[in-house]
Amino acid sequence: MQMLQKIRQLSLISLISLSLLIMGCVSIPPEAPELSAQLGNRISAIEQSNLTLLHRYFDRKKQDIDDFIQHEWVPEFANQFFAEPAIANVWDQIVASGNRQDRLKFILKTSPKLQQQINQKRVELIQPLEVLEQRIETKLTADYAQAKAINNSITGFLLSASKVVENRDRYLEMAGVDSDEITQLIDTTDIIISDLLQKSQNIEGKIAKGENYLRRINELRNSL
Repeated sequence: MQMLQKIRQLSLISLISLSLLIMGCVSIPPEAPELSAQLGNRISAIEQSNLTLLHRYFDRKKQDIDDFIQHEWVPEFANQFFAEPAIANVWDQIVASGNRQDRLKFILKTSPKLQQQINQKRVELIQPLEVLEQRIETKLTADYAQAKAINNSITGFLLSASKVVENRDRYLEMAGVDSDEITQLIDTTDIIISDLLQKSQNIEGKIAKGENYLRRINELRNSL
């Protein structure tokens, strides 16, 4: 939650700074164009901070997915795999024979199949999360590009030193980075993954959680 709070706070700084600058421009001090140019640099720095926090957040969510696969999905999948009659019969015969070499051959033969299924499940769960991360990043970058473009216009506007008060409201209206929407996307992602990580008592519950996760994360991704 601390990371989410940082994203919210950083997303507001450029708008607040920009607003204070414009609202104070009843008369234009000589240093105003330089301050506006410095604000443009600050917006770029804030954008990078937001993107770094965004990537760290999604890295943490991907780790949560990996933990879910390792601690919940893999044990259930292994139980089902070895419960298949053909697999179970062969394994029972090997155990009864007491031949260690046969046990090793069986493990070496079945391990790649198990790992392939595990890898496929990870891709299935992680891929929509990565697409969502990319789309939020694209939106965030576009929002800041707009803020920087507006600030560049204001810098030129200050250099011309004319009609500041007349155009103040129009620039303020244009200058908003849509932090509320970004925050809502992050919060919704957090809720979806938290629901996935809730413990289930049986395999049906685990399957249902995985299907519910994919449906909701894809819906969120497709909303962008």
